[in-house]
Amino acid sequence: QVELVESGGRLVTAGGSLRLSCTASGRTSSSYHMGWFRQTPGKEREFVGVLSGPSRYYAMSVAGRFTISRDNAKNTVYLQMNSLKTEDTAIYYCAASQIGGANQTAYKYWGQGTQVTVSS
Repeated sequence: QVELVESGGRLVTAGGSLRLSCTASGRTSSSYHMGWFRQTPGKEREFVGVLSGPSRYYAMSVAGRFTISRDNAKNTVYLQMNSLKTEDTAIYYCAASQIGGANQTAYKYWGQGTQVTVSS
């Protein structure tokens, strides 16, 4: 079992930056693919990005603005978000998978989510 806890979400002005954290505990493994997803009310949860070993993949909507990184010593994955837009407002979730990719069904473990609100 892997437990994931996100933090760092808050209200931020458009154009600003924010860093989310996802700390893992339990039967963690550096071999897990660590993904970030987001969801707004009434919409499907959407893929944001994934850290797969040394590689990172991002949704086109965030590529060039968001960066995923990892601190293995702290069992923590980060989502650095720059040049935030109002459409980035969502609940952000981190998730762990042995498969990876953009499909949320491939992710077995999920955090509880953290709210990011970008105001104009």
